[in-house]
Amino acid sequence: MKKNIILGLAVVLMLASCNKDEKILNTLNEYNNSMVEKGYHFGDKLELPKEVTENAESISISFGDKETSSLTVDPKFFTLGDNAVTFNIKTKGGKVLNQDATINVFAKNPEKNIAFQIIAEYPHDPKNFVQGFQIEGNTIYESDGQNGSSQILKYTLGTTTPLASTKQAQEDFSEGSTIVGDKVYQLTWQSKKGYVYDKSSLKLLSEFAYPNVLGEGWGLTYDGKNLIASDGSKLLYFLDANDPSKLIKYVAVAGSSQIYDQLNELEYHNGFIYANVWQKPVVLKINPATGEVVGTFDFTEIAKQNTKGSDDVLNGIAFKGDNMLVTGKNWPKIYEVQIK
Repeated sequence: MKKNIILGLAVVLMLASCNKDEKILNTLNEYNNSMVEKGYHFGDKLELPKEVTENAESISISFGDKETSSLTVDPKFFTLGDNAVTFNIKTKGGKVLNQDATINVFAKNPEKNIAFQIIAEYPHDPKNFVQGFQIEGNTIYESDGQNGSSQILKYTLGTTTPLASTKQAQEDFSEGSTIVGDKVYQLTWQSKKGYVYDKSSLKLLSEFAYPNVLGEGWGLTYDGKNLIASDGSKLLYFLDANDPSKLIKYVAVAGSSQIYDQLNELEYHNGFIYANVWQKPVVLKINPATGEVVGTFDFTEIAKQNTKGSDDVLNGIAFKGDNMLVTGKNWPKIYEVQIK
């Protein structure tokens, strides 16, 4: 009889402990879910519920191969945008509880809606599936995608007749491109390599492998020192222009209340990176030092006139002086807009 009483007490205590652990995890989950939309800023402290803190001997947060016991949103640990983390709680009862969560970190300053007006329109070959787009002088350099029809070409703004062009192999899907001195650099989508061409003739000079961290090739630009690439995520990768296989650093991108990923065609101008968001008629103005989106261009009305399906979307940014040129995949026009 005595053994049965002791066994019964042990079961009760075990159930109570399990219920307490479950309550801690449920409370933490409710808190994290409530903070997903609101998010944090760098320097904020995670104000975890008392149900969690009062029953914890220690709390840490792991993120990839990093772990911290600080509950402050530190840029040394977190990045802008969404951070997939795991909370590790050692209870006062000696158990270790783990829970996955997403911590969103937003920029402190709201991004500005940048006004503009269309001041000119130019023809664009609607067969061109634009992936990379830039202008030097009055010459457009364009990288066009699709397996079997990918190419790099150049033509005079106002015409659609190529001055020079080079086709890619059947297996290549051309992506972003940029001008560096007397060369043109071009990415491919999933071939894990890029190409370098002579700017004058567009003759292929060499190729390079991506650094391992770069999953795919999307957009590409040049800030005067480094190449800057996107891979469809929230990250921008800075590559050594002399050795594009070498990663210098990366920054994550976010606005004050929104996470931006699927960053695509890129352009660098006057100290800022401009990026279009795949499948959205939006161009972002990004601080390259922090990844903060400081402004947005809404090209909805232009896109409506040219987008008939799911693929012919806005995708092309270049600067003609201080005016921006915008176009899209299979669009018949290039628009010159004056920024107000």
